[in-house]
Amino acid sequence: MNKIEIVPFNETHVNQVLYISTLSFKTPWTRESIEKELENELARYVIAIKDGLVIGFGGVWNILGEGHITNIAVHPEYRGLGAGDMIVEALIELCKLESIASMTLEVRKSNTVAQNLYKKHGFIEAGIRKGYYADTKEDAVIMWKHKV
Repeated sequence: MNKIEIVPFNETHVNQVLYISTLSFKTPWTRESIEKELENELARYVIAIKDGLVIGFGGVWNILGEGHITNIAVHPEYRGLGAGDMIVEALIELCKLESIASMTLEVRKSNTVAQNLYKKHGFIEAGIRKGYYADTKEDAVIMWKHKV
């Protein structure tokens, strides 16, 4: 069993990130939106690789000195191996390197697996955004991690 590696996201990963996005999200990101993230000066993305395959990805934006996690996804066949933990840890480390003191995110209220992952890394629930998700009108839980 090969270990999981975390590496920076680049253009060679777009197809695999798009595929994982379609498997993981009710409204997946488009190819165009993924490609634009490569050009976004505020964005930092990492990829989880196992046996030469992209098995997960995650990103954070540096907005006025706060880290906003945009998304994290792991291929369903590779969940439970620790890739999600490694991605969150890598995003936290990226924020530390950029002297970001706080991180935030929104997560579907029904996605308790993701909420528990974030809680494990020190994120706390701070509020609800009613009807945040346009596709289902589901509420989002706002989570914060202070003192990164």
